[in-house]
Amino acid sequence: MFLITEEIIPDADKPLNVNSESPPVKSTNEKNNVSDPANWGYDLYPERRGEKYKPSWAKVIFRGEGKENLDKLRCEENVYNCVKNSPLVKLMLVALKSSGCAVDLRRHIACEVCDPSVSGGYDPLLNQVVVCQNVARSKGMVQGVLTHEMIHMFDYCRNTLDFRNVDHLACTEIRAANLTHCSFLSAWHQGDASPFRIQQQHQECVKTKAVQSVLAVRNVTEEEAAAAVNRVFSRCYDDLEPIGRRIRRNSMDMYKAYLEAPFYGYD
Repeated sequence: MFLITEEIIPDADKPLNVNSESPPVKSTNEKNNVSDPANWGYDLYPERRGEKYKPSWAKVIFRGEGKENLDKLRCEENVYNCVKNSPLVKLMLVALKSSGCAVDLRRHIACEVCDPSVSGGYDPLLNQVVVCQNVARSKGMVQGVLTHEMIHMFDYCRNTLDFRNVDHLACTEIRAANLTHCSFLSAWHQGDASPFRIQQQHQECVKTKAVQSVLAVRNVTEEEAAAAVNRVFSRCYDDLEPIGRRIRRNSMDMYKAYLEAPFYGYD
């Protein structure tokens, strides 16, 4: 999933320098030109707008909130654990580095409080992966968020993408769902799978997930989101870089993908 603003790419032909120490500074005019943040996903990530999350007393009493600093530490610990031990996360890191977009954990990954409807996001303006510390609480969820959002980061690094273009957004959401989300069990849980026509059901799962992701961060109708997904589906569904395979749940696929990475120039 993305969180993007209207003015997202200072130079549409050149990706951001991910090795820079600070994000690009937007002019006052550029800031004023940003339309309703809700249209571009920032309403789901309040800390991206400089707001500090303050739970109400009711949420503190009945939902156990008010421990955001502790949640942040746990989230960062899970991120570090995934970076050290997750084959998928390690594969994405070496693929990004080999593509000229090395990741600095302190610069490019942030744990934040988000809207409960999302577990993570990718902010291409700052070139940061956001892990929602109040939603992605387990190592498994953090692994899924990091891998999914790093696919968006990889696409931004390797390709000239304009995330204001709904077709570009649909394409990278298709790739992320295809590579990391729609295992058979995930598709079954989502209602897009059956013991029959497994390949077709997998494609339908990817389409459903991609449409949902586009709708979450863009103010478009469901028909417009589905049309964008359908326009680019064939090409983007067949693009398996850099993982090289669709990961099945409870399989050795992610270990195989990591071991095969050097054969594709990712080392």
